[in-house]
Amino acid sequence: METWWHDLRHGLRVLAAQPAFAAVAVASLALGIGANTAIFSVTNALLLRPLPYEDADRIAILWQRSPGLGVQQDWFSTGQYLDIRADNQVFIDVAATIGASFNLTGRGVPERIDGARVSASLFPIFGAKAAAGRVFTPDEDVPGKPPVVILSNGFWKRRFGSDPSVVGRSLTLNGTTFTIVGVMASDFVFNKQVMPAVNGIQNVDLLLPLPLPDNARANRGGEDFNIFAKLKPGVTLEKAQADMNVLAARMKRDYPQNYPPNGGLTISVVPLINQVVGDVRLALYVLLGAVGLVLLIACGNVANLLLSRGAVRAKEMAIRAAVGASRDRIVRQLLTEAILLAALGGLLGLVLAVVAVKVLGQFGPANIPRLDEIAIDGRVLAFTLVISLVTGIVFGLVPALRASRLDLNDVLREGGRSGVGTSAFGLGHQQLRKLLITAEIALSLVLLIGAGLLIRSYQRITDANPGFVSENVLSFRVSLPGFKYKTPDDVIAFYKRFEERLAALPGVQHVGSNYLLPLSSVALGWEPITVDGYVPKAAGEDLIIASSGYISPDYFRAMGMPLLKGRYFDERDVRGAPDVAIVDDKLAERFWPNEDPIGKRMRRGDSGPWRTVVGVVADTKEYEVDGEPPITAFYPNRQMGVQTRYFVVKTRSDPSALVSAVTREVQALDADLPVYDVATMEERLLDSLARRRFSMFLLVVFAACASVLAAIGIYGVVSFWVSQRTRELGIRAALGARHSDIMQLVLRQVVVLVGVGIAVGLAAAFGLTRVMTSLLFGVSATDAVTFVLLAVVLGAVALVATWVPVRRAAGVPPIVALRHE
Repeated sequence: METWWHDLRHGLRVLAAQPAFAAVAVASLALGIGANTAIFSVTNALLLRPLPYEDADRIAILWQRSPGLGVQQDWFSTGQYLDIRADNQVFIDVAATIGASFNLTGRGVPERIDGARVSASLFPIFGAKAAAGRVFTPDEDVPGKPPVVILSNGFWKRRFGSDPSVVGRSLTLNGTTFTIVGVMASDFVFNKQVMPAVNGIQNVDLLLPLPLPDNARANRGGEDFNIFAKLKPGVTLEKAQADMNVLAARMKRDYPQNYPPNGGLTISVVPLINQVVGDVRLALYVLLGAVGLVLLIACGNVANLLLSRGAVRAKEMAIRAAVGASRDRIVRQLLTEAILLAALGGLLGLVLAVVAVKVLGQFGPANIPRLDEIAIDGRVLAFTLVISLVTGIVFGLVPALRASRLDLNDVLREGGRSGVGTSAFGLGHQQLRKLLITAEIALSLVLLIGAGLLIRSYQRITDANPGFVSENVLSFRVSLPGFKYKTPDDVIAFYKRFEERLAALPGVQHVGSNYLLPLSSVALGWEPITVDGYVPKAAGEDLIIASSGYISPDYFRAMGMPLLKGRYFDERDVRGAPDVAIVDDKLAERFWPNEDPIGKRMRRGDSGPWRTVVGVVADTKEYEVDGEPPITAFYPNRQMGVQTRYFVVKTRSDPSALVSAVTREVQALDADLPVYDVATMEERLLDSLARRRFSMFLLVVFAACASVLAAIGIYGVVSFWVSQRTRELGIRAALGARHSDIMQLVLRQVVVLVGVGIAVGLAAAFGLTRVMTSLLFGVSATDAVTFVLLAVVLGAVALVATWVPVRRAAGVPPIVALRHE
């Protein structure tokens, strides 16, 4: 310990004596270690840290999938839920949930609150406890019980100021009085990532019982329920899946009328952590790889700095050896200095990571799961400590070993002239430095190409046509409670008056409404349809699933969706008039290719009234701009009373100025109605791209850091090379070499290094960027334009980095150069 303490103090003195060297080395390492720590903290929160539930690794969500019908993820009916609960052999318990939204009134300004109806078995599955009051009991799973509600912890704090006496009070939801029986503990989080339920649920603020009627087992049609389950101890995911496969086969056999012969049915068991993380995993792995490359480049830079400094300190090392220092002792001293650099870089990197984590939490897109859980915890601190130590050993060991192998006679003889033992390091020393620079250039190019591909992909997405015009369109949602608006005529009359009032507002051009809205929390409403005369051409097409829209006459004009054939809905299309529909061109092309779809017939389901197609509109992207649009059928909502609607208001100028006027018009018609989910269509479009934009931004930042580090490394190598060959360059100049000749001599070697690095980087990028295929849109992972352009850019950056030392070398007067030694 005494020797180590001596080495440590000596290392601090050495670094203090060379502040410029120490600053560059520590800053390079801080950048690499800080970036790695920040991204690891995200990985830790999303993938490594267990969900905040008891035995979270045994909680699963079930999905129904019908491959033959093209249905990749669907909910369950109450009959399917009861079958799974009664007949499985692998779960401790099974719970059903369904999203529900309510108009909260009687407490000031009306508010739209998201909630969920849940079976009592949900609480033991999640190990959920109440912070106040109680959770639901099994007897509340049957009808006839008094209406009760449980508050989420967040809603309790926001609405009631954490008042513990809230239990026993009442809430008025959709005109019904509910008694508050409990408040959930703060560690129980039940949001849209955990429960991707119907009705556009975002965050569950209220929990209500889910009483199932006596005929619930016979209900096989309304597939609107999520199912959660908890595996028995020792039961593997594979065993649970096998059990569900057997159960699905039994359902098909027992209820053939519900499952078309070609449709198929599977029940998938998905670990809850996979459900929560979703498709973020690949993007996160790409970012982890990117910051790993940044750290490698930083290590290469510092290793080059240490090699340069080792050459300068050759005489010092030789004297140490001459007076009796062993090779191990010299290696230990130099390695201690390297680890000291890494420790300082790690401390500064940790500070940078803390700042980065706060920025990520504050400005990161809301659709990244568990974003609020990102923090610097014990695991992240341990990661930073380990990566700092490993980094110090990695970049410090080779220079230390090379410095310990010096030939004393050569160094002391050379040191007698200059004190700089460069020749003692030999050709291998120079080759190692060149290898490090070549590797830095290659790694930088890989990062640059990855970032370039994401940039081009994002440009393609923003240029893509979403199927509607987003400029100057305000959107919001209104929901009419059934106890007050009891008939379809009541609903239709209210919304007709509301649309007329909105259309009369100054600056409004068009007003439309739809049950669904592209790029919103409710983007698709899947329904089976029947096409008159269509003969299935492929397996599974005996049941056709389409997205459904229930729209007002001016909806397409407000959204800027072009009419391709026929007409829009108008005042003729009301209740009692002939049933009509408008289809998108994708549906028309699929079922009436090379025919005029106007006048064709289709219907909802297999038993509804036939509807005549009166128009064809362009297809629209629903969930994501880069997604494939579904086939869609639109129906006039004045022929059916749909109580919840999205409204879109097309204006001549900034639509956000209309928000207060919209609220005023709703309140004028019904003071208990809230306006919610308010956003312009441009905001919805930007939000749908937020995750892509965020990933692109981070990768661009990392690529820029890598390029800067590589440029610094090239500058350092060329500067050192020039300083060591000053006398040679002076002799060349004295013998008649021109400035341009000397510059070409240096640049020739740099061009070779850069060229080899770019060639290696192109080959590596060609192989590595293929993992990014699913993150790209409209751009190949081997896009030639991106590869060539960024190779040229990096080459130019490298040459710029060499320009200053090369000009300095060429401008040294021969007499000064000859006197250098």
